[in-house]
Amino acid sequence: MLTLEKFEEAAEIVGRVTLETKLVYSEYFSEVTGNKVYLKPENMQYTGAYKVRGAYYKISTLSEEERSKGLITASAGNHAQGVAYAAKKFGVKAVVVMPTTTPLMKVNRTKSYGAEVILHGDVYDEACEHAYKLAEENGYTFIHPFNDLSVATGQGTIAMEIVKELPTVDYILCPIGGGGLCTGVSTLAKLLNPNIKVIGVEPAGANCMQESVRQGQVVTLPRVNTIADGTAVKTPGDLLLPYIEQNVDDIITVEDEELIVAFLDMVENHKMVAENSGLLTVAALKHLDAANKKVVSIISGGNMDVITMSSIVQHGLIQRGRIFTVSVLLPDKPGELVNVATVIARMQGNVIKLEHNQFVSINRNDAVELRITLEAFGIEHRDQIVAELKQGGYRPKIVKQKGIYQGS
Repeated sequence: MLTLEKFEEAAEIVGRVTLETKLVYSEYFSEVTGNKVYLKPENMQYTGAYKVRGAYYKISTLSEEERSKGLITASAGNHAQGVAYAAKKFGVKAVVVMPTTTPLMKVNRTKSYGAEVILHGDVYDEACEHAYKLAEENGYTFIHPFNDLSVATGQGTIAMEIVKELPTVDYILCPIGGGGLCTGVSTLAKLLNPNIKVIGVEPAGANCMQESVRQGQVVTLPRVNTIADGTAVKTPGDLLLPYIEQNVDDIITVEDEELIVAFLDMVENHKMVAENSGLLTVAALKHLDAANKKVVSIISGGNMDVITMSSIVQHGLIQRGRIFTVSVLLPDKPGELVNVATVIARMQGNVIKLEHNQFVSINRNDAVELRITLEAFGIEHRDQIVAELKQGGYRPKIVKQKGIYQGS
């Protein structure tokens, strides 16, 4: 059972290894949503995520014998770092099995805390199966990343901090992967104040808990497909489902494209880097059916590698029309390129790249293709540039790929 006494005990123990992540009031998201929005920046923890809470508390409940055998876990990254960091504090061995798709930064950070890292499988579930096998073969003590009530109790200490700092909170938005964080947060929130509404948020491509609640039993998804790697879980915790059903008021999903926009919003308005799973609750703010309420979004982690960050920034700029590629057809004769450039300059567009294709038509005198990648102020400005090119007779066409606007 998850009791108030256990949560209080966990809060005292977890406080030994966590940073104080005070709520950050967001003027930007408050204005956009019509609510009073606060961010709980768990991305600012030592290990870059909340996971150290559950890992440290769980290990503290183990016997000396269980710890001395060595610890093993499976994780897409954040729990791995939490266990590795906690194990280092307790002076015990830690082995971590991570999916082969885990960002390099998370792998290296886990190793930096002294853990042995084994890469196995494409998704968390495959890594977890391998970790169980190694635990049996070597006698390690397994620390589950979410399907463990002690782990969930440690994660739930976030709710105690939120309510202490903002006693009149109306909504808490909580990301869901396997369900440990949301179980702990929702259960403690309801114990402290039954009127608090807790909303779980999952990526649309990995909504295992939403489907499980809908069907009233644990559901394993056939596959997961999301950029939110920290919540890319096929099967939620069976120990956790009853708590989610009882204490979570609703579960909503967000698309990957929304996470890209949320990343830019966080960087531009709060100068804060959060990983895709950590951005679930930020993206969900626009889906919340509420007005003039005090809402807390839990930013669960910020462990994002630079390559992923670069890709997301580029795609975010593309989605907002601030970078786009347009194809125009023009006669292959001197002066035409200058004319196109003049139109773009007049409209205050900034050319990033040009590609000239003379073989788009058999008759080069009739038309050659010029692909121009530009910077614009936004979608409206982009459309104005395209309209001006059309008026000049250049038959412009925005280049699309996979349903979203792409640069060249």
